[in-house]
Amino acid sequence: MKAFKYILFILLAINLSCKDEPTIDKSQEETSISTFYLIRHAEKDRSNSDDADPELTQQGLGRAMHWAEILAEVELDAIYSTDYNRTSMTAAPTSVKQNIDVQYYDPTLIDIAQFKSENLNKNVLIVGHSNTTPEFVNKLIDEQKFYSIDDSENGTIFIVKITNGTPSVDKLIFNCNCPK
Repeated sequence: MKAFKYILFILLAINLSCKDEPTIDKSQEETSISTFYLIRHAEKDRSNSDDADPELTQQGLGRAMHWAEILAEVELDAIYSTDYNRTSMTAAPTSVKQNIDVQYYDPTLIDIAQFKSENLNKNVLIVGHSNTTPEFVNKLIDEQKFYSIDDSENGTIFIVKITNGTPSVDKLIFNCNCPK
């Protein structure tokens, strides 16, 4: 009987030591998702060609309000704008609607790795210009895919989603029945 208990104990010990390692459930791994909404400023006042920092036209103000409505269902965490009248005026309605202060950035000085890190797992609106907006998208996706937006086009939005470091991008154009 003593030998039987001894053998049973050894078999039990062998059985327990041969168990498979626990498998990692992929659904329990942490996923990081950052989403960036990049737009060009709305229609600017072109009546004075000497004005380097014009405000928006009535149509531009209407489009800025239109962007705020389009983005109303997006829970933004941050809003960035270049420091120009036309870009800050474009960001303003969304800023007010979502109660988020606009942060100003210089597209020539942006450290993209730091920017991505600071905005990890956030939804971010970025307002720029016909040349800086596609350039910013290219930096976010680490690919030279987009070029300057036509000067007459103010309804383009780029949506960049970075999931676990892998970017994807959609480009949409919204026409606006804004007052002229």
